[in-house]
Order: sequence, then C-alpha cells, then structure tokens
Amino acid sequence: MDMAPSAQPLPTAALPTANRRRVATAAALASAVEWYDYFVFGIAAALVLGDLYFPAGSSTAGVLASFATFAVGFLARPLGGIVAGQLGDKRGRKPMLVLALTLMGVATTGIGLLPTYETIGVAAPILLVLLRVAQGVAVGAQWGGAMLLATEYAPEGKRGVYGSVVQLGVPIGVVTANTVFLLAGAFTSESAFAAWGWRIPFLIGLFVLALAWYIHTRVEETPEFRAAERELSEQEKAERNSPLRTILRNHLGTVLLAGGSFAVNTATFYILITGVLDYTTRELDMKRGAVLTVSLCVSLTQLILIPASAALSDRVGRIRVYAFGAAGIALWAVPLFLLIDTGSLLWLAVGTFVASCFLSIMYGPQAALFAELFTPEMRYTGASLGYQIAAVCGGGLAPFVMVLLLEATGTSMAVSAYIIGLSVIALLSIKVLADRARSR
Repeated sequence: MDMAPSAQPLPTAALPTANRRRVATAAALASAVEWYDYFVFGIAAALVLGDLYFPAGSSTAGVLASFATFAVGFLARPLGGIVAGQLGDKRGRKPMLVLALTLMGVATTGIGLLPTYETIGVAAPILLVLLRVAQGVAVGAQWGGAMLLATEYAPEGKRGVYGSVVQLGVPIGVVTANTVFLLAGAFTSESAFAAWGWRIPFLIGLFVLALAWYIHTRVEETPEFRAAERELSEQEKAERNSPLRTILRNHLGTVLLAGGSFAVNTATFYILITGVLDYTTRELDMKRGAVLTVSLCVSLTQLILIPASAALSDRVGRIRVYAFGAAGIALWAVPLFLLIDTGSLLWLAVGTFVASCFLSIMYGPQAALFAELFTPEMRYTGASLGYQIAAVCGGGLAPFVMVLLLEATGTSMAVSAYIIGLSVIALLSIKVLADRARSR
C-alpha cells in the first residue's frame, strides 16, 4: 500500500507513449542542464573563486567567502519557487520551465565572462553574487516545472519512475560538471586553469538556451493542468485565491514537513560534492583531479539507484523507501568521515559511494512524494516551496557550516554530528507525514 500522504490522486491521461517519452526526456534534459549550470559554481567555489574574487585574508577566509556566495544562490531559490509556483499554478508548467532555463543560461554564461577582482575591483564579487542570485532564482523555478511535466504526464502506477527522470538531472549534472572541469584541468596548466580554464564549464552553459527553445516549441502543457483549467469557470478563475496565499493559510505545516524531511539529503549531497572537495584538497593534500574523478564515478552509480528506488516506491510506498534512505544517512555519517580522514583515495570512494546510495534511495521517490502532497491548483507552489526550504536550510549552508565546524573543532566528527542532527529532523518529519496519511 502506498503510504504517501496524497492530497489527491493524480489522474492518468490517455496519451500516446511516444508523447509521454518525449515529455519525460525533455524534463530530464531540462533538469540535467539546469543542475549542470548550478553545480559548476559549487566546484569552482571549492577550487578557484576564493582567490579570484575574494583575495583578501587567508585561504580559509577566501573559501568561506566563496562558499557564502554559493549559499546565496540557495537563499534565492525560494523566491524562484514562489514566483514560478504562482504563475505555474495559474498559467501553466511549461512557460515557467522555459523562463527558468533561459535565466539560468544567461546567468551562467555571465559568470564565465565576469572579470576578476584584480581587473575591476570590488565590482567583481558584487556582480558574482548577483549572478549567483539569478542562478538560484532559476533553479528554484525549474524544479517544480520539470517535476510536474514528468509526474503529470505519468501513466497510472509509474508516477515514481517518471518523477525520477527529473531527479536524474542531479547526478547527470554532477557527472557532466566534474567531467568538464577534469578536461579543463587536463588540457591547461595550473596557471592557465586559474586564469581562464575554469571559465570553460560556465560558457558551455549557454547551450541551455537551445533546450529552452525546444521545450517552448515542441512540448505541450501537462494534461492534468489543462483538465484543472477546464473545470474552472471564468468567474471562478477570476476569484481564485493566490496559490501562495492558500498554501500559507492552509498547508504551511505540510510545506515545512516536506522541507524538514529533505534537508538532510541536500545538506549531505553538497557536503559530498563541494565540502569534501575543499576538505580533501586543502586539508588532506589530496589531488584535485583524483577527488573529482571519485565524485564523478560515485555520481554515475546514482543513475541506476535513483530510478530503482523510485520504481520500488511505486510498489511498496513512497514513505517506506524515503524513510529507509534517511535512516541510512544517519547511520553512515560517522563511518563516512572516518574513511575520508584516512586520506586514502580508495576509502574516500567507499565512504562517498555508500553515502550516495542512501541519498539516491531518498531522492528517487521524492519528486512523486512532493507532487502527491498537494492538489493540482497549488502543486507547483507547494512542492517547490517544500523543496527549496530544504535547499536553503540544508544544501546552501552545508559547505559553509562544514568549514566553520572544522575550523572551530578541528575534527570532522563535528560534521558527522551535523548530518545526524538533520537526519533526526528528517525522520521525525517523515513520521508525521506517515501518520497523516494513515489518518486519512
């Protein structure tokens, strides 16, 4: 029995299989290119941005400043979710997804072309922060649109699997971003990489604009949104409350529980792909290329685990699979950093691989779970807010908190304790969501 706390079942539209696949592919690509653009900033923040845009003070101060800029993008994500959610619930999923992709492409390319502090002084970090804010708004708007394109086109009994194609955008984005950085480093010297090689991954982000045009011209609005629109008379449309107002007035608890359930996943994920990259290269003297290669290989395993866990959730229930992943993260938090602290590339790979498995188990069913929490007329707003609250409280601050904890305590076990604390919050939130489902 599916224990997901569904506010309303998602109806199945009689659509050709080819049409479903085209939409699912477009949603997956939109997610992948959006996350690629977003992740290249995190990798660059760990490797070069501190020296280039925040040169004053120690290397630790520079890293903290660049990670703070990284976190600013997360603070902007709820704004993107709110604006796109409002318009997406009233005007349609597709237009907001196209707008998000366009904004991300422009912002990422702008970072790739941005002069450094040495060239234009204090204007450089200010512009970098503004462009990072634009990235945050874009990714906050994107997730809900791509997720709903996939889940609202899904056939009956395959909502989890269709939702997981959007979730695959994360590992695909990580793999692609790491690969491009590895190639940029391999074909340039250290000085050339610091001077201009790091810009290549950002400039490649310009291709996202082509995908935005494809979705605009070749993908139709979701059948479920069209059905909801048909059910409303013109008068009802005019009198309909703002989706955001409805969410805040009647469903704020559900949004907060969704965010609380997912914060540990985003925090642990960004600790693995950015915080660990900084920690291993700066504190443990491990080679940048080797650590990036490990991150790339580990992310490849998620391409299998995410859809597998989503398919399992279609059979045994979202909550059950989701809770298992959260418990696994809590149990693995201490062994993870004990293995990393050995300074061994092999044990780094083992530690991050197991952690990644538990993250994938949670991440696979998450899109369908969040979609099922809200009815169609408020789904874009509600699901996006839950996701972006988790991103702000978990992912955005995690690398910054990790550096602070390491500096304050001198031990990586403080980071493990941070992950365990977020896991407890997640498990408590999941329990409340499960209890609500049973009561209904």
